Amino acid sequence: MNGNFKDETVRFKMQQEDVNQARDILLTVYQALKEKGYNPVNQMVGYLISGDPAYVTSHNNARSLIRKLERDELLEELVKYYVGSNDDS
Repeated sequence: MNGNFKDETVRFKMQQEDVNQARDILLTVYQALKEKGYNPVNQMVGYLISGDPAYVTSHNNARSLIRKLERDELLEELVKYYVGSNDDS
């Protein structure tokens, strides 16, 4: 092996205000998709995987809202919620 290989884990940390904004955006977009008759989970997964905003309705400004944050910020909020961990570690 060459000496350029790093075996260290890179740390990723978001600002608290971004976390709160991500949560609010996810909930707003979810509700807008639901109101328009879409399956919100499927549509949001499509957006998170592809980055294509066409998966999100423009109803209630949802498409513009979801594009305010990077997809990794939205994913972090989803993972934190799913595992029930809201600590800063």
